[in-house]
Amino acid sequence: MLVWLAEHLTHYWSVFNIFSYLTFRAILSILTSLVICLWMGPRLIKRLQRLQIGQVVRNDGPESHFSKSGTPTMGGIMILVSIAISCLLWARLDNPDVWVVLFVLVTFGIIGFIDDYRKVVRKDPNGLIARWKYFWQSVATLLVAFFLYATAHHASETTLVIPFFKSVMPQLGLWFILLTYFVVVGSSNAVNLTDGLDGLAIMPTVMVAAGFAIVAWATGNVNFASYLHIPYVPKAGELVVVCTSIVGAGLGFLWFNTYPAQVFMGDVGSLALGALLGIIAVLVRQEFLLVIMGGVFVLETVSVILQVGSYKLRGQRIFRMAPIHHHYELKGWPEPRVIVRFWIMTLVLVLVGLATLKMR
Repeated sequence: MLVWLAEHLTHYWSVFNIFSYLTFRAILSILTSLVICLWMGPRLIKRLQRLQIGQVVRNDGPESHFSKSGTPTMGGIMILVSIAISCLLWARLDNPDVWVVLFVLVTFGIIGFIDDYRKVVRKDPNGLIARWKYFWQSVATLLVAFFLYATAHHASETTLVIPFFKSVMPQLGLWFILLTYFVVVGSSNAVNLTDGLDGLAIMPTVMVAAGFAIVAWATGNVNFASYLHIPYVPKAGELVVVCTSIVGAGLGFLWFNTYPAQVFMGDVGSLALGALLGIIAVLVRQEFLLVIMGGVFVLETVSVILQVGSYKLRGQRIFRMAPIHHHYELKGWPEPRVIVRFWIMTLVLVLVGLATLKMR
């Protein structure tokens, strides 16, 4: 929006030309979403407290979590609003990828909102029934996948990039739709599973988004894409602004979510943020990179799958509790230690993921 205005004002005052630079708009995007989140935080928390919208703690969870019962939840609303406003202000709105990202943000945010609403307002511990949650996630994702496939104008937009191999980039064809489905829905639920401790999910999300900002910038630059032997996707450059808006909003939310948390993001935040990372990975053609950089999310998801599978097949549990962050809590690790160590793991994995772009 402001980019379009700046382009018109450039004819009268050349200083407005600075808004045409992607790096400048990326910085403004971080600051905008950060300020909006910091401004919304106290107001939203007070309103959630007034409405008695508090976290419902599972009876079978760690005892240390019982004290968190009643802490305001659905704080993810401030994250989503901050990201949306920042993108609308600083991204080029003639880029269809921006609207795809916003569509995913809003639809998955609505699904998460309904789930949270049922849990904390209607006092239904199950929230939105799992099959309906997956149904609506599937509908939203398949709509996006078919749209991207139908509007792809370059072969690079449906190419599968495999880390460490610069000459192995098969065309996916219709398999692109299936891959997009699994990446977006899988990422959405993986972040949702990770969101179990104060700040555990948001900081890895910030780090992965920052990593993808670099990837999007390189993917949208023909010279760097050629140098790194990755597909050149002309529209991908604007996703830098989207990624930096996630970084700003995430840091703003962490201000209130850091241990001990004043507010939790709830499913409205975790489902939307996970889907957002997934669709960004698809748009920059780096699905495998998301698996590497988001390794903590993968670890949490795999721990749940292994736990459930082992219990059903053998009647025995592998971990003391799943997701795996609860396992370490029950082993005696203080919550902040679990959180910070998972952050450190994510930082290392993001650096490893970025390194794979050159190791080809």
